[in-house]
Amino acid sequence: MKRSYRLACLSLSRSLLSSHTPLLSNPPSLRSLQYPLNRLIQSLSHDPTPPSVDSSFEGDERKTGLDFLKTAELLVKSQETENIEKALDFGIKALSIFEKSDGGWSFQVARSLLLLGKVSFKLKRYSDSLDSLTASIEIFDSLEKGKYSISEIGLLVIDVHSQVAKVKNSMGKRWEALVNFKRVVELKVGIFGPDNKEVGTAYGDLAEAYMFALKYNDALPLCLKSLEIRELELGANSLEVAKLRDQLGVIYTGLGQYTQALEQNEIAKSIFDGLNLVNESVHKEIDIANLLIMIGQLEEATKRLQKAISNVDKDSELKAFILVSMAKSLFHQQKFGDSKRCLQISLEILDKKESTIPKKIAEAYADISMLFETMNEFEISISLYKRSLSIARLQEEMHHVEGSILARLGWLLLVTKRVDQAVPYLEMAIERLEGCFGERHFGLGFAYKHLGQAYMETDRPEMAVRYLSYSREIIEETFGLSHIDTIDVNQCLANAYGTMGSYKLAMEFQQRVVDAWEKRGADATEDLREAYRLLEQLKKKSEGSPHAVFPANSLPVMPPPRE
Repeated sequence: MKRSYRLACLSLSRSLLSSHTPLLSNPPSLRSLQYPLNRLIQSLSHDPTPPSVDSSFEGDERKTGLDFLKTAELLVKSQETENIEKALDFGIKALSIFEKSDGGWSFQVARSLLLLGKVSFKLKRYSDSLDSLTASIEIFDSLEKGKYSISEIGLLVIDVHSQVAKVKNSMGKRWEALVNFKRVVELKVGIFGPDNKEVGTAYGDLAEAYMFALKYNDALPLCLKSLEIRELELGANSLEVAKLRDQLGVIYTGLGQYTQALEQNEIAKSIFDGLNLVNESVHKEIDIANLLIMIGQLEEATKRLQKAISNVDKDSELKAFILVSMAKSLFHQQKFGDSKRCLQISLEILDKKESTIPKKIAEAYADISMLFETMNEFEISISLYKRSLSIARLQEEMHHVEGSILARLGWLLLVTKRVDQAVPYLEMAIERLEGCFGERHFGLGFAYKHLGQAYMETDRPEMAVRYLSYSREIIEETFGLSHIDTIDVNQCLANAYGTMGSYKLAMEFQQRVVDAWEKRGADATEDLREAYRLLEQLKKKSEGSPHAVFPANSLPVMPPPRE
């Protein structure tokens, strides 16, 4: 950029704190505005020249500001970088004028900050964008409590919350974005009524947000409501309805309701067929086959995949995706050699497509990695996970995929005894998963557990206890006291406390393990016997016996590769 606004920022900061007559009798604190403007403007250039306004406009500065703002709003719709940077120039000039003429808490200041948030988003400066948009929301909220009603500023408030949701998703903060998606629904229902098409779109967006956060129970009623509204508006065979059916299929799959998921995928495929959307139809065929594999209908799945593969080009990514599903079906039929050959052919195709469809390739590599992991081909799996991770890190809105891959990589490095390498991957996984799915998600619970196990392996039991305790809270809340994963994390805690010499706490957690195995009945006889043996060893340890053997091995034993 040719222009910069470091001094303008300082000027704005001073004037925001000066004695302008505010629109509100008791305006909120202005500190939340000062920092975003400083950071936004200063980060964009090193030239300390403030934005200037031609002196011929001094008599009608507000009109000039509106002209600047309208020009910026037109420019921001452009996809050309040069126009986006011009929009930034005009936007900051408008903001300077409105702050000076109206005071820091005005409608036009909020509107200007919304514009600057959009510009920063297009420039991929997400922190700057979030700062500006957050300040805009704060002002709009204060105006709603003052002289403006939500009916007057509602569309702009919807716009700013929608934009914040986009920014948070791009930053990997999917869990935080839910707040803004919810607010958009509330505003649209209040402004347009409960069955308006705009509300239908908002329900669908919120359902998708819950779906990506793996909150399928919350997503389901919203998606159904969106489908109801969109079908009335567009008809049962429209593309938008097909996409919602597709979304419902994912939600039902996440809920383990495979029959309903199959039904939705079949309907979506029939709509895609009717619209002659070949690629979308093939993708649905793959989804249907994957569901058939999950419910054990392997012959039907294979039959459908064979039919699908005959209708695609031999070097297309669709063939590669079909082969991955075929490999799953063959694996479950214990045809391991054929399964591996399908995966190898798939990889040969995907390797050539990496630069053209990186997001799909990253997901496909992760899918293939998991299959090789299931086959106990750990080195191949680790290599493919790393390839997938290198692509995902460069893509927007793939932070959730990145978090899952980091967690799988950390676990594989742990079970293959590369503990020092595992720790940083697990630490990064925790950061990503927490941002995407919130602090109580089950995936985060497993990442905490594996990190705790890693610390045990590196003789840091105090750190192990810390992360295993986090894990136990999440896993127990998610699965219950008698679930195998809850038992496992309690056993890990007993081991850690036993290693530290905290035998009272160790016996407490070992007793939980005993109690849980007892509740699982006859199928857990051997596990219960071992849990009792370890409890007895702990008691002997606490009494000072030199012959007691504890703790149990808490890491899984690596099985040999499948032939």
